[in-house]
Amino acid sequence: MIPSTSQTPRTPHPRQPVLFLPHGGGPCFFMDWPETWDRMAAFLRGVSQTVPQKPDAILVVSGHWETTHPTVTSAAHPPLIYDYYGFPPHTYHLRYPVPGSPVLAAQVQTLLTNAGIPNAADSERGLDHGVFIPFMLAFENADIPVVELSLQRDLDPDAHLRIGQALAPLRDQNVLIVGTGLTYHNLQYFMGESPESNAVSSAFDTWLAAAVCAPEAERNTALRHWESAPGARICHPRADHLLPLMVAAGAAGADRGTRIYQDTVMGKALSGFQFG
Repeated sequence: MIPSTSQTPRTPHPRQPVLFLPHGGGPCFFMDWPETWDRMAAFLRGVSQTVPQKPDAILVVSGHWETTHPTVTSAAHPPLIYDYYGFPPHTYHLRYPVPGSPVLAAQVQTLLTNAGIPNAADSERGLDHGVFIPFMLAFENADIPVVELSLQRDLDPDAHLRIGQALAPLRDQNVLIVGTGLTYHNLQYFMGESPESNAVSSAFDTWLAAAVCAPEAERNTALRHWESAPGARICHPRADHLLPLMVAAGAAGADRGTRIYQDTVMGKALSGFQFG
């Protein structure tokens, strides 16, 4: 449990939901990119109002960090990683001075170890743009400690569902679990208008929403076999931006998913989800 700094017994909190948030493209929300990302930015600015109370900490899984075994950031003050290229100079000076939580990082490791999942901690790594860019809107005060968890490099859907299942107890300890990625991530087609790829993205998004909002057993079976969905590998040549959703679904347990964001960006259908 994330410890209180007070000796006064804590009042039990409602269980935190689990979120899957779209993180946009690079530092898109902080550029002159008229209208393209405005609806997503507005959605992210309202995210903090969707949780029952302010979290004590946030555990986030981004589509931009892969390791052999799940690894947590354990720095007390994680730096930022500007892992995007070719954007305006000011976007490399964005600041999000959020604290980390070595205590939460250690607890994540314990939960994973108890579930038989090899894991590690990294005291040097910072937060990548899949975290700090959307969080600058969603949790703009930078006053909630953030710990990032990596994807497993093998990109196995079942492994990521199991990781989420192992971490579910954190929700009862006022920790918000968040996955960030995109439900469409084929950059070859994203940046160029293509009616065919637009239609494929819509079909995949429809399938994904139905899968995520299904009962737990049906949902998890569908997500394990996501490659059989319409246009799956066209929408996701690699699964990196979809797998944070698998971790979120695993942590959801029996809580049904709800689509809380739906938009079309540059012709491609995108969604965001909440469980619980």
